[in-house]
Amino acid sequence: MAANQEQEKEQRRRLLDVASRFPLPSGCRFSYGTAGFRADGATMAPAVCRAGILAALRSVKLAGAAVGIVITASHNPVGDNGVKIADPDGGMMAQHWEPFADALANAPDPDALLQLVLQFVKDEGIPLGGHHTAQVLLGRDTRPTGEYLLDAALQGINAIVGAHAIDMGILTTPQLHWMVRNKNKGIKASESDYFTQLIDSFRRMLELVPKDKGGDELAKKLIVDGANGIGGVKLEQIKAELSGIDIIVRNSGKEGEGILNHMCGADFVQKERVTHHGFSPEDVGVRCASLDGDADRLVYFCVSSASENKVDLVDGDKILSLFALFIREQLDIINNSGSQVNKSLPARLGIVQTAYANGASTQFLKNLGLEVVFTPTGVKYLHKKALEYDIGIYFEANGHGTVVFSEEFLSQLDSLSNELSSETANGSAQYHAAMRLMAASQLINQAVGDALSGLLLVEAILQYKGWSFQNWCELYSDLPSRQLKVKVIDRSSIVTTDSETKVSQPSSLQESIDKETGKHQLNRMHCNTNYTHGRCFVRPSGTEDVVRVYAEASTQVEADSLARSVAHHVEQLLG
Repeated sequence: MAANQEQEKEQRRRLLDVASRFPLPSGCRFSYGTAGFRADGATMAPAVCRAGILAALRSVKLAGAAVGIVITASHNPVGDNGVKIADPDGGMMAQHWEPFADALANAPDPDALLQLVLQFVKDEGIPLGGHHTAQVLLGRDTRPTGEYLLDAALQGINAIVGAHAIDMGILTTPQLHWMVRNKNKGIKASESDYFTQLIDSFRRMLELVPKDKGGDELAKKLIVDGANGIGGVKLEQIKAELSGIDIIVRNSGKEGEGILNHMCGADFVQKERVTHHGFSPEDVGVRCASLDGDADRLVYFCVSSASENKVDLVDGDKILSLFALFIREQLDIINNSGSQVNKSLPARLGIVQTAYANGASTQFLKNLGLEVVFTPTGVKYLHKKALEYDIGIYFEANGHGTVVFSEEFLSQLDSLSNELSSETANGSAQYHAAMRLMAASQLINQAVGDALSGLLLVEAILQYKGWSFQNWCELYSDLPSRQLKVKVIDRSSIVTTDSETKVSQPSSLQESIDKETGKHQLNRMHCNTNYTHGRCFVRPSGTEDVVRVYAEASTQVEADSLARSVAHHVEQLLG
């Protein structure tokens, strides 16, 4: 009993002490969302320290399972920084802990923080006191404030008695998520293991490319914009070991090459549709890819002409479509092979999108006979829905997404591969298709969107299909679209339904949106869509006092007009 009292006393002392060392800056308020906590790097130490406390408590709650912390602000400017927590499955922290995360980060003084923690651990049944250990894996990107904030996280973790922090070093965000997932599955989880898995599975996929495919030398050349972030650094480390592809890294993060995310990176090219810093007219016609600062987003592009500063973009929607085509094709080969040794592999394949997915992409996927479902905006919603399928594919247009395979499906796939390899069918199309799916499941990062693993899967599929960048672009034509932001006094006065595509409150706003969209007929060029008018929806921002407006129509002029008209209605009602 006395020992327990001493441990409880020590726990209280540590929490009060660490909260005193990292007081909340005046006027700051932190909010935990899809991006975790994010703000100017100079103000982030208290939030990062408290995230350390949070991660350690999460690990104790889950019987000592490894939890992750990554210090990054992703595609934000170099002066910003942030912190987010990875759950034991490698995914994002459970949503029902987010309100506690907010309250903890904004506790005004040490006593308030202590009482908040004590009440929370009581409510959640978390056994504090040293009998239960916790382990937290830490990673950070290349930002100047990263090392300082890493120390704040360590101090927060150490404030929980029995917690153990493991610094995994400077990593991409997806690497840290992958390490957490693997560690909890009891398999190898170091950075070298991550690289080995990528390199080996990419090699296996290229070995399974039909001999009459693969393209010429130009098709094997790829220029990658590393956003002057950690992704470029890591790609430089492994590119020599990636046979069958010639990778040139620009904006690699080397000293003097440029500033993190400044006029480069996936977010820049996806929004601006112009060439990055470091690219020139000499790159016309070469396939290019762009990562964001922490390498969890990926888009492709091609410099259009030597005289213009514009690019042809392949965003997350078309990456999703490429993956869906490939996986569907392999399943069809397995299940409709017609060979004498025909083994079936039942699989429910699901495509998960948000309302921001271009309408042309959605209709393209539906025309393939694929099941397409929608969730609210945010990777945490997309990933959760994708897990309901044997194979779930999700991507946001910004290039964040992945493919998840259920354990049951992978077990069946492994059994099928073993059966076919031991029979006369080991040279069959069925066997090769099964092996491609197995290699793809090992290449893609199933924990979270990963620009490096996604890039290698794209490259392997393009070689398998013998496609050029232009072939890929021509899968479908995007409907012209426009996004606008409207500043409002209270964004919470807008309530949405149907995965954020309809406004339920105020009802008059949806009536106005319907009236405006009815004015914009889609022309014959886009008659393969499942709607005949333009499309527009509004949703409150999750982080700012703004309402976001998204519109699609037949022409850019009409999309702009529709977006402006609806924005005007929002301003009149809520401005």
